Amino acid sequence: MKKPSLLLVLLLGGISLVGNLFLFPTQESFPEVSISQDGGVRSEKALLPVIETYEGTLASLVAERKNFVEVNFSDMATRLWEEGVVKKELPIVAVGDPQGWGGTPAGLYSVLSKNKERYSSAAEVYMPWAVGFYGKYFMHGEPYYRRGEKRFTDATGGCVQYSDENAKAIYDFAHVGMSVLVIDKEKDVSILRAPEQELPLVSATSYLVADLASGTILAEKNSEETRLVASLTKLMEAVVVAEHLDLRNSILVQSFMLDAYGATEGLIPGQRPRIVELFYPLLVESSNDTAQVLSYFLGRIRTVELMQAKASALFMHNTVFTDTSGYDPGNTSTAQDVFRLMRYIAFNRPTLLQITKGEMVRTFGEVRFTDLKNKNLFAQDPAFLGGKTGYIVASQYTGAFLFEVPFGKETRTVAIVLLDSPSLEKGEQNLRQDTLNTLEWIERTSSQLEISPKNL
Repeated sequence: MKKPSLLLVLLLGGISLVGNLFLFPTQESFPEVSISQDGGVRSEKALLPVIETYEGTLASLVAERKNFVEVNFSDMATRLWEEGVVKKELPIVAVGDPQGWGGTPAGLYSVLSKNKERYSSAAEVYMPWAVGFYGKYFMHGEPYYRRGEKRFTDATGGCVQYSDENAKAIYDFAHVGMSVLVIDKEKDVSILRAPEQELPLVSATSYLVADLASGTILAEKNSEETRLVASLTKLMEAVVVAEHLDLRNSILVQSFMLDAYGATEGLIPGQRPRIVELFYPLLVESSNDTAQVLSYFLGRIRTVELMQAKASALFMHNTVFTDTSGYDPGNTSTAQDVFRLMRYIAFNRPTLLQITKGEMVRTFGEVRFTDLKNKNLFAQDPAFLGGKTGYIVASQYTGAFLFEVPFGKETRTVAIVLLDSPSLEKGEQNLRQDTLNTLEWIERTSSQLEISPKNL
């Protein structure tokens, strides 16, 4: 049995626990130290603050001596924690492939069901020792067909697969309601910078610039303050629908489904579009009536409830959803919470990002919605990896974008989140210019950053 990782030990040693509240140090409280790859001190720079996702939750569960299941894709291992100690560590045989809609969902969930044998209608196989933890996803043993022949594959449809022996161990250990923490990627580096640093010229009242993989905040303003998010809401609807339904399913469009603000060319009563096709007008053209049609698969109220539950699972604790399109001004979040959503999509549902760029993802065949105006400002930029814009009068303009940018000798993915920008493209202060100013700032100041391959 392996000992808990160094990352966990550092977390437990470096976090102050007050009741159930973890206090993470602010930017000013990080030590001014830079460590080179050989471990030597090179220069005095400050560790930049990070946006916490899994690390604080894992440390909290351990410190509170909870019994829970940790599923960690970084080392392809599952740990059964009992009263703060790893009882068993079990190797993972296979997980879902994010590139083909099959990514296994990361986040904090709980055991929903236990079945000694469960049939998957999508894969047409039986799953022994199945433990359901979210939506259509299970931890299970070696799947087999009706006649007993086992199914072997390098990737699952999104479930977590183990040997039968290890799946039974999880089945015996888990109980309904037990926490299941699924970790997709641990932080890969630490980023340091001189304490004195200019900020990008941004007109949005709240913004965030952060390294995606490490969660390091490069620049921010009011990033923990709540703002209206408008059509960024549609990103969460797409996630929830993709994770609860077979994307090949179709729905009969009826007139009462199309009463939302705006209209989408080609979406008319009598059609039977598949779920996957509807993602295109939803995320490319930001169609409100498409958001409404999609909500009828699960039910409008239920869809919003699932969106809120998913926000909680992704540690978006300052986010509220009140509809599926973002047209209602009750949809609110923070720039840091939007970052958490973008990070999740990038690592677990990257096909949604491809769609926001206007790319055709033909996993389930052709798509009928091809003549769409892409409202995502940077869809034609080769450095743009995906994102979404939004607008209602009350929110002004919002944007969440991922770009591939040079960091010295390497290239990294950076998230730019802008909330409450006064204009889209017109005038001196607008969403496009805010983004361009930020990209220029990153290019100009990246030489002042120091990337350590270690988590300091």
